[in-house]
Amino acid sequence: MKILHTADLHLGQIIYQNYERSDEHDRFFSQLERWCQEEQPDALIVSGDVFDIQQPAASTWKIFTDRFVRLREIAPDMHITIIAGNHDSASRIQSNHAVWRLANARLVGTPPPADFASLPDGWQERFVIPLPGGYIVALPYMTGERTTMIQSLLDYVATINREEKPVVMTGHLAIAGSDMTGHDLDIGHIRTQEIASLGTGYDYLALGHIHKPQTIGHEADCLIADASYPAPVVRYAGSALHVSCDETYPHTVSAVEIDRHGGQVRVRQLRIEELRHFYTLPGDDTAFASAEEALAGVQRFIEENRRGYIRLRIMSQAALPSDFNQAVYTLIEPLNGEVRYNPKILWSGNPENDTTATIKPKFEVAEIQQMTDPLRFIEKTRQQYPELDMDEVREAFAEIEAEMKRMAEENTPRKKTTSNL
Repeated sequence: MKILHTADLHLGQIIYQNYERSDEHDRFFSQLERWCQEEQPDALIVSGDVFDIQQPAASTWKIFTDRFVRLREIAPDMHITIIAGNHDSASRIQSNHAVWRLANARLVGTPPPADFASLPDGWQERFVIPLPGGYIVALPYMTGERTTMIQSLLDYVATINREEKPVVMTGHLAIAGSDMTGHDLDIGHIRTQEIASLGTGYDYLALGHIHKPQTIGHEADCLIADASYPAPVVRYAGSALHVSCDETYPHTVSAVEIDRHGGQVRVRQLRIEELRHFYTLPGDDTAFASAEEALAGVQRFIEENRRGYIRLRIMSQAALPSDFNQAVYTLIEPLNGEVRYNPKILWSGNPENDTTATIKPKFEVAEIQQMTDPLRFIEKTRQQYPELDMDEVREAFAEIEAEMKRMAEENTPRKKTTSNL
């Protein structure tokens, strides 16, 4: 059984609150199309975070549809499995599953309920995909561990896998001990699970969520282009694009070949060539000593590269003018978006008078992504603002809510009354 494994596409991402990335995704998909054509895999697996936000624009949905239809045209015998990640709307992904099944694609958005034992016989068929060369168990992002349910699905596959075909399971979660380099953990933490909580019976576990490509338990092989292991193998394909400046490692698509159930798993890493590289200036691990030095460094980068994302490393003692970021934007403006600026400066050295320790909130990042109530977020991070009066904040939000309700009522057309006279 041969599969191509990718994850964390983050379609529709607006990076650094300013730059959309559709042309970068175009570059990625052009490479993915070529690999699908060359490899002719049994299946393409996308392990979650298809979109960057839960309600992407119609134009982003069109990119998704156009690109995956194109992949089906290039490799008509290839099955496609796509699961929802924590950035995706599970219900939206699931609502599209029926029409995509007509194209030999399975979209799985919502997981089995916690009380799966009460489901009627055959519920496993929604999550188990039989292919001529093997089986795929597709599980979308879930809050909390579901060890018994997962093992039930793997046991179900074992009862029907009489020919001992390879078994691939895909999920979107963080494994304890995985390398999370590049993830911004300043505002919380990522909940992890032990590998043992995911049951036994699969040959390859195709994961998404962590952006660095890696085979769990084989950290030294992170950059090896071709390696083989005895089953079972647990692997993150990594994100399609560099999602932040901290993701300085190569990004890849995994081409996976499994000879038999319980046999050997070969993993080849297909290197993704990104449209725009990420750079930290200066490039020699030093730091700019002044605003003038930093702006001169940006100008040199423009003249030498003319494309890429840049982030600046500046000495903490440097006094930057209030319009410093605007000065950088002015320099790169003639490049029409080919040079893009991350305004989050890396400060080098510790300010002599800075003795304040920042208190970090301790809750899961995925929980923040799904929050719709700003007051709830403020309450969860209130320890960072010891002088904040929460009673005043709640009163202010209540006044705003009342005012918005009043405005909505005023803007609602009143129904005309009719008379029988």
